[in-house]
Order: sequence, then structure tokens, then C-alpha cells
Amino acid sequence: MSAGPGWRSVAARAASLLLRYPDEPVLDALPLVAAALADLPAPVAGPLGAVAAHRAGADPIRLRADYVELFDFRRRCCLHLTYYTCGDTRRRGEALVGFAAGYRAAGLAVVDGELPDYLPAVLDLAAADRGGWRLLRENRIGLDLLAEALTREQSVYRHAIEAVRETLPAARPADLAAAARLARTGPPDEQVGLEPYGPLNPTGSRA
Repeated sequence: MSAGPGWRSVAARAASLLLRYPDEPVLDALPLVAAALADLPAPVAGPLGAVAAHRAGADPIRLRADYVELFDFRRRCCLHLTYYTCGDTRRRGEALVGFAAGYRAAGLAVVDGELPDYLPAVLDLAAADRGGWRLLRENRIGLDLLAEALTREQSVYRHAIEAVRETLPAARPADLAAAARLARTGPPDEQVGLEPYGPLNPTGSRA
């Protein structure tokens, strides 16, 4: 089946749900996610389907424990995009202001107390507004580094990032070079506050 004109919005929403903490409401949405994948291009539907199948077949308690271990305790598997290029520096606070402006322009807000660069939230923004796609394109380096880290961990969630990357233009040579450099050195590590968002804990979430 060929993909309809709105397939990227469907893909963004599906990826958002598949990358969120697998609480009961998120897991209850799996049948809807699986049904929506039939209308997506194969390079996007296949990877997302792998994550959906994994979640559908796993014990929910183990699924939640594994999710926390991966995304909350492994810095290089952070779901906050600006961490990869800015680390815990003053520059990250400035980058977060840019993300927040994208939500305001779309008339949306980040829910659940998350920072505005939280990947599932950015994907929800992309599903509703083209400003979200701009933020994803501008932060392609973070996506690439996250994909690399998840691949090293042999995590099924690498497939969700693979699908998101398939919805974007190919990485530019400059982005590839920057990603390679950051993969070697890691993000900057100047410890500062991130006003107006408040301090972060080591996993990139607000304390």
C-alpha cells in the first residue's frame, strides 16, 4: 500500500508512543499504533513494527525496568536532544529556549514536566506542526548519536530512532563529521543551571 500525504505525521506520533515510558496507557495504545503502521512506507513501518511487537510480547514489569535502566541511567542513551551537542552547559539552556519557542508557535505545550527537547514530545510537535520537523532536522546529530548508542546496547529502541531518521532528509557531511567528533569526545561538561527550566539530574530530566 502506498503511503498517504500525511504519513510523516502518523509516523511521528507512532514513534513518540513507542519511545515513551511503557506505562499502562501507552501500552494500551499498541493496537492502534500497530494498525497505523500499515499506511507507512516499509522503511519506517518495519522498524516501528519491531518495537511495537517487542512491547506487545514483553512482560510489562520487565519492560518498564529495562526502559528505566536504559534511558534514565545511561547518559549516552538520553532522550533529550540538546544533551548531545550542548551537554550540561549554559549553551544548552539557550537551545532549550529555541525548542520552547517552537511549541509556543504551534500553540502547544510540553506535558508531564518534561523539558522541551524530550524526543517523544518533539515527535508529537512534529505530528501537529512543521516546526517540529525543523527541530528534528536541526538536531539530527543528537538522533544519530542516540541511534549509535542504542545500537551498541543492542536495544530494540534503536529501530524507533532508525524510523525517525527515515522521515528526515539525509544527514549532511558536516553533521556526520560533528557526530563522529562528539561520539569520540562526548558532550561538553560545564556544569551550570538551565534557567528558566531549572537544574537537571544526571539523566537529563528535571529533578
